[in-house]
Amino acid sequence: MILSMTGYGKAVATFGSKKIYAEIKSLNSKALDLSTRIAPLYREKEMEIRTLIAQQLERGKVDFSLWIEEDAAQQATPINKALVESYYNQLCEISRTTGIPAPADWFATLLRMPDVMSRTEVKELSDEEWAAARTAITEAINLLMDFRRQEGAALEKKFTEKLDNIEQLLQSIAPYEKERTEKIRERILDNLQKSLGVEYDNNRFEQELIYYIEKLDINEEKQRLTNHLSYFRETMSEGHGQGKKLGFIAQEMGREINTTGSKSNHAEMQNIVVKMKDELEQIKEQVLNVM
Repeated sequence: MILSMTGYGKAVATFGSKKIYAEIKSLNSKALDLSTRIAPLYREKEMEIRTLIAQQLERGKVDFSLWIEEDAAQQATPINKALVESYYNQLCEISRTTGIPAPADWFATLLRMPDVMSRTEVKELSDEEWAAARTAITEAINLLMDFRRQEGAALEKKFTEKLDNIEQLLQSIAPYEKERTEKIRERILDNLQKSLGVEYDNNRFEQELIYYIEKLDINEEKQRLTNHLSYFRETMSEGHGQGKKLGFIAQEMGREINTTGSKSNHAEMQNIVVKMKDELEQIKEQVLNVM
Protein backbone atom coordinates (compact mmCIF):
# COMPACT_ATOMS: atom_id res chain seq x y z
CA MET A 1 0.00 0.00 0.00
CA ILE A 2 1.24 3.48 -0.88
CA LEU A 3 1.70 6.11 1.83
CA SER A 4 1.86 9.80 1.02
CA MET A 5 4.40 12.03 2.75
CA THR A 6 1.76 14.75 3.04
CA GLY A 7 -0.24 14.68 6.25
CA TYR A 8 -1.68 16.59 9.19
CA GLY A 9 -2.76 15.72 12.72
CA LYS A 10 -3.84 17.67 15.79
CA ALA A 11 -4.89 16.40 19.22
CA VAL A 12 -5.63 17.83 22.66
CA ALA A 13 -5.36 16.34 26.15
CA THR A 14 -6.64 17.81 29.42
CA PHE A 15 -4.60 17.85 32.61
CA GLY A 16 -6.10 19.75 35.54
CA SER A 17 -6.80 23.30 34.37
CA LYS A 18 -4.50 22.87 31.34
CA LYS A 19 -5.21 21.91 27.77
CA ILE A 20 -2.20 20.35 26.08
CA TYR A 21 -2.16 20.67 22.28
CA ALA A 22 -0.03 18.60 19.90
CA GLU A 23 0.03 19.48 16.19
CA ILE A 24 2.08 17.83 13.44
CA LYS A 25 2.20 18.28 9.68
CA SER A 26 4.45 16.89 6.96
CA LEU A 27 5.39 17.48 3.32
CA ASN A 28 7.63 15.58 0.93
CA SER A 29 11.37 15.41 1.52
CA LYS A 30 14.22 13.04 0.63
CA ALA A 31 14.79 12.22 4.32
CA LEU A 32 13.27 13.01 7.70
CA ASP A 33 13.64 16.76 8.27
CA LEU A 34 12.06 17.43 11.67
CA SER A 35 11.61 20.84 13.29
CA THR A 36 9.94 21.24 16.70
CA ARG A 37 8.38 24.01 18.78
CA ILE A 38 7.89 22.73 22.33
CA ALA A 39 6.56 24.54 25.40
CA PRO A 40 9.37 25.11 27.97
CA LEU A 41 7.86 22.70 30.51
CA TYR A 42 8.17 19.77 28.05
CA ARG A 43 11.58 20.53 26.51
CA GLU A 44 13.29 17.95 28.71
CA LYS A 45 11.30 15.36 26.73
CA GLU A 46 12.35 16.61 23.28
CA MET A 47 14.53 13.58 22.44
CA GLU A 48 11.72 11.20 23.40
CA ILE A 49 9.29 13.22 21.26
CA ARG A 50 11.67 13.12 18.29
CA THR A 51 12.04 9.35 18.67
CA LEU A 52 8.25 8.88 18.72
CA ILE A 53 7.90 10.90 15.51
CA ALA A 54 10.86 9.28 13.69
CA GLN A 55 9.62 5.74 14.41
CA GLN A 56 6.32 6.41 12.64
CA LEU A 57 7.01 8.99 9.98
CA GLU A 58 10.40 7.84 8.59
CA ARG A 59 10.54 10.48 5.80
CA GLY A 60 9.21 13.96 5.11
CA LYS A 61 9.65 17.58 6.10
CA VAL A 62 7.89 17.52 9.46
CA ASP A 63 6.80 20.44 11.67
CA PHE A 64 5.76 19.59 15.23
CA SER A 65 4.31 21.90 17.89
CA LEU A 66 3.42 21.25 21.53
CA TRP A 67 1.88 24.01 23.60
CA ILE A 68 -0.33 24.65 26.64
CA GLU A 69 -3.47 26.69 27.22
CA GLU A 70 -4.25 27.39 30.88
CA ASP A 71 -7.27 28.83 32.66
CA ALA A 72 -6.98 32.64 32.87
CA ALA A 73 -7.10 32.53 36.68
CA GLN A 74 -4.13 30.18 36.69
CA GLN A 75 -2.17 32.40 34.33
CA ALA A 76 -2.55 35.55 36.44
CA THR A 77 0.74 36.69 37.96
CA PRO A 78 0.49 36.38 41.78
CA ILE A 79 1.17 39.35 44.05
CA ASN A 80 3.83 38.74 46.66
CA LYS A 81 1.87 39.74 49.77
CA ALA A 82 4.76 39.41 52.18
CA LEU A 83 6.95 41.62 50.02
CA VAL A 84 4.19 44.26 49.71
CA GLU A 85 3.84 44.33 53.51
CA SER A 86 7.59 44.66 53.96
CA TYR A 87 7.79 47.56 51.48
CA TYR A 88 4.84 49.25 53.20
CA ASN A 89 6.44 49.01 56.64
CA GLN A 90 9.76 50.31 55.33
CA LEU A 91 8.15 53.29 53.57
CA CYS A 92 6.12 54.17 56.68
CA GLU A 93 9.29 54.06 58.78
CA ILE A 94 11.14 56.28 56.30
CA SER A 95 8.24 58.76 56.24
CA ARG A 96 8.14 58.89 60.05
CA THR A 97 11.87 59.40 60.51
CA THR A 98 12.46 61.82 57.62
CA GLY A 99 9.20 63.71 57.56
CA ILE A 100 8.63 62.85 53.89
CA PRO A 101 4.88 62.63 53.27
CA ALA A 102 3.48 59.15 52.72
CA PRO A 103 2.28 58.47 49.13
CA ALA A 104 -1.30 59.41 48.35
CA ASP A 105 -1.86 56.15 46.37
CA TRP A 106 -0.22 53.32 48.27
CA PHE A 107 -1.23 50.58 45.78
CA ALA A 108 0.25 52.39 42.77
CA THR A 109 3.50 52.90 44.68
CA LEU A 110 3.79 49.42 46.14
CA LEU A 111 2.92 47.55 42.91
CA ARG A 112 5.80 49.33 41.17
CA MET A 113 8.32 48.05 43.69
CA PRO A 114 10.78 45.34 42.51
CA ASP A 115 9.59 41.71 42.42
CA VAL A 116 6.13 42.49 43.84
CA MET A 117 4.49 40.99 40.71
CA SER A 118 6.78 38.27 39.36
CA ARG A 119 6.70 34.51 39.15
CA THR A 120 9.43 32.95 41.20
CA GLU A 121 8.13 29.38 41.37
CA VAL A 122 9.91 26.73 39.31
CA LYS A 123 7.52 24.29 37.65
CA GLU A 124 8.47 20.65 37.30
CA LEU A 125 6.93 18.19 34.86
CA SER A 126 5.15 15.41 36.71
CA ASP A 127 4.85 11.88 35.34
CA GLU A 128 1.08 12.27 35.20
CA GLU A 129 1.23 15.45 33.13
CA TRP A 130 3.80 13.95 30.77
CA ALA A 131 1.56 10.90 30.28
CA ALA A 132 -1.28 13.24 29.24
CA ALA A 133 1.01 15.15 26.87
CA ARG A 134 2.36 11.90 25.39
CA THR A 135 -1.19 10.73 24.73
CA ALA A 136 -1.87 13.93 22.75
CA ILE A 137 1.38 13.52 20.80
CA THR A 138 0.63 9.88 19.93
CA GLU A 139 -2.90 10.72 18.84
CA ALA A 140 -1.67 13.57 16.61
CA ILE A 141 0.87 11.23 14.97
CA ASN A 142 -1.82 8.57 14.42
CA LEU A 143 -4.13 11.15 12.82
CA LEU A 144 -1.31 12.21 10.51
CA MET A 145 -0.68 8.57 9.54
CA ASP A 146 -4.39 8.14 8.75
CA PHE A 147 -4.15 11.22 6.56
CA ARG A 148 -1.09 9.75 4.81
CA ARG A 149 -2.92 6.50 4.13
CA GLN A 150 -5.90 8.34 2.63
CA GLU A 151 -3.61 10.45 0.45
CA GLY A 152 -1.67 7.31 -0.50
CA ALA A 153 -4.85 5.58 -1.67
CA ALA A 154 -5.66 8.60 -3.84
CA LEU A 155 -2.13 8.54 -5.29
CA GLU A 156 -2.37 4.82 -6.07
CA LYS A 157 -5.64 5.40 -7.90
CA LYS A 158 -4.05 8.26 -9.87
CA PHE A 159 -0.98 6.18 -10.76
CA THR A 160 -3.14 3.26 -11.91
CA GLU A 161 -5.14 5.60 -14.15
CA LYS A 162 -1.97 7.06 -15.71
CA LEU A 163 -0.38 3.63 -16.21
CA ASP A 164 -3.55 2.42 -17.95
CA ASN A 165 -3.44 5.47 -20.22
CA ILE A 166 0.19 4.82 -21.16
CA GLU A 167 -0.58 1.16 -21.91
CA GLN A 168 -3.49 2.12 -24.15
CA LEU A 169 -1.36 4.71 -25.96
CA LEU A 170 1.42 2.16 -26.43
CA GLN A 171 -1.02 -0.30 -27.98
CA SER A 172 -2.35 2.41 -30.29
CA ILE A 173 1.09 2.69 -31.93
CA ALA A 174 0.87 -0.78 -33.52
CA PRO A 175 -1.34 0.13 -36.55
CA TYR A 176 1.08 2.87 -37.60
CA GLU A 177 4.22 0.70 -37.52
CA LYS A 178 3.44 -1.27 -40.71
CA GLU A 179 2.20 1.90 -42.38
CA ARG A 180 5.44 3.64 -41.40
CA THR A 181 7.56 0.87 -42.98
CA GLU A 182 5.68 1.13 -46.26
CA LYS A 183 5.97 4.91 -46.30
CA ILE A 184 9.72 4.77 -45.66
CA ARG A 185 10.13 2.28 -48.51
CA GLU A 186 8.05 4.40 -50.89
CA ARG A 187 9.87 7.60 -49.98
CA ILE A 188 13.34 6.16 -50.49
CA LEU A 189 12.34 4.46 -53.74
CA ASP A 190 10.72 7.64 -55.03
CA ASN A 191 13.86 9.64 -54.22
CA LEU A 192 16.03 7.13 -56.07
CA GLN A 193 13.86 7.10 -59.16
CA LYS A 194 12.77 10.72 -59.47
CA SER A 195 15.29 12.88 -57.66
CA LEU A 196 18.49 11.00 -58.41
CA GLY A 197 17.46 9.19 -61.59
CA VAL A 198 19.99 6.39 -61.06
CA GLU A 199 19.92 2.66 -61.68
CA TYR A 200 20.11 0.51 -58.57
CA ASP A 201 20.38 -3.13 -57.59
CA ASN A 202 17.00 -4.19 -56.23
CA ASN A 203 18.47 -6.86 -53.90
CA ARG A 204 20.96 -4.40 -52.47
CA PHE A 205 18.18 -1.85 -52.08
CA GLU A 206 16.08 -4.32 -50.08
CA GLN A 207 19.05 -5.18 -47.87
CA GLU A 208 19.77 -1.52 -47.12
CA LEU A 209 16.10 -0.84 -46.52
CA ILE A 210 15.85 -3.70 -44.04
CA TYR A 211 18.96 -2.41 -42.24
CA TYR A 212 17.51 1.12 -42.08
CA ILE A 213 14.12 -0.06 -40.84
CA GLU A 214 15.75 -2.27 -38.20
CA LYS A 215 17.46 0.83 -36.80
CA LEU A 216 14.01 2.37 -36.42
CA ASP A 217 12.45 -0.75 -34.91
CA ILE A 218 10.80 -0.02 -31.53
CA ASN A 219 9.79 -3.53 -30.47
CA GLU A 220 12.47 -3.68 -27.78
CA GLU A 221 11.47 -0.29 -26.41
CA LYS A 222 7.81 -1.34 -26.36
CA GLN A 223 8.65 -4.55 -24.52
CA ARG A 224 10.83 -2.81 -21.94
CA LEU A 225 8.21 -0.11 -21.38
CA THR A 226 5.56 -2.82 -20.88
CA ASN A 227 7.84 -4.49 -18.31
CA HIS A 228 8.40 -1.18 -16.49
CA LEU A 229 4.65 -0.56 -16.33
CA SER A 230 4.12 -4.00 -14.76
CA TYR A 231 7.01 -3.47 -12.33
CA PHE A 232 5.56 -0.11 -11.26
CA ARG A 233 2.24 -1.81 -10.43
CA GLU A 234 4.00 -4.58 -8.48
CA THR A 235 6.02 -2.05 -6.51
CA MET A 236 2.90 -0.10 -5.55
CA SER A 237 1.48 -3.26 -3.93
CA GLU A 238 4.55 -3.71 -1.73
CA GLY A 239 4.90 -2.27 1.76
CA HIS A 240 5.36 1.46 2.27
CA GLY A 241 8.71 3.13 1.68
CA GLN A 242 8.83 2.49 -2.07
CA GLY A 243 8.74 6.14 -3.21
CA LYS A 244 12.37 6.26 -4.34
CA LYS A 245 12.00 2.94 -6.17
CA LEU A 246 8.92 4.18 -8.01
CA GLY A 247 10.89 7.28 -8.98
CA PHE A 248 13.64 5.15 -10.53
CA ILE A 249 11.11 3.05 -12.47
CA ALA A 250 9.44 6.23 -13.77
CA GLN A 251 12.85 7.44 -15.01
CA GLU A 252 13.34 4.18 -16.92
CA MET A 253 9.86 4.48 -18.41
CA GLY A 254 10.79 7.96 -19.61
CA ARG A 255 13.96 6.60 -21.24
CA GLU A 256 11.98 4.06 -23.30
CA ILE A 257 9.32 6.60 -24.28
CA ASN A 258 11.98 9.08 -25.41
CA THR A 259 13.77 6.43 -27.49
CA THR A 260 10.45 5.43 -29.05
CA GLY A 261 9.87 9.05 -29.99
CA SER A 262 13.31 9.47 -31.53
CA LYS A 263 12.80 6.33 -33.64
CA SER A 264 9.21 7.00 -34.65
CA ASN A 265 9.79 9.00 -37.84
CA HIS A 266 6.01 9.21 -38.17
CA ALA A 267 3.74 12.12 -37.23
CA GLU A 268 0.95 10.09 -35.62
CA MET A 269 3.38 7.96 -33.63
CA GLN A 270 5.17 11.07 -32.39
CA ASN A 271 1.83 12.55 -31.29
CA ILE A 272 1.18 9.40 -29.29
CA VAL A 273 4.63 9.63 -27.72
CA VAL A 274 3.92 13.22 -26.65
CA LYS A 275 0.73 12.04 -24.93
CA MET A 276 2.64 9.28 -23.15
CA LYS A 277 5.20 11.82 -21.95
CA ASP A 278 2.41 13.98 -20.56
CA GLU A 279 0.96 11.05 -18.61
CA LEU A 280 4.41 10.11 -17.31
CA GLU A 281 5.19 13.68 -16.18
CA GLN A 282 2.07 13.60 -14.01
CA ILE A 283 3.30 10.34 -12.48
CA LYS A 284 6.77 11.82 -11.81
CA GLU A 285 5.29 14.88 -10.09
CA GLN A 286 3.19 12.76 -7.72
CA VAL A 287 5.89 10.15 -7.05
CA LEU A 288 7.75 12.85 -5.11
CA ASN A 289 4.98 12.67 -2.50
CA VAL A 290 5.27 8.90 -1.98
CA MET A 291 6.97 7.49 1.13
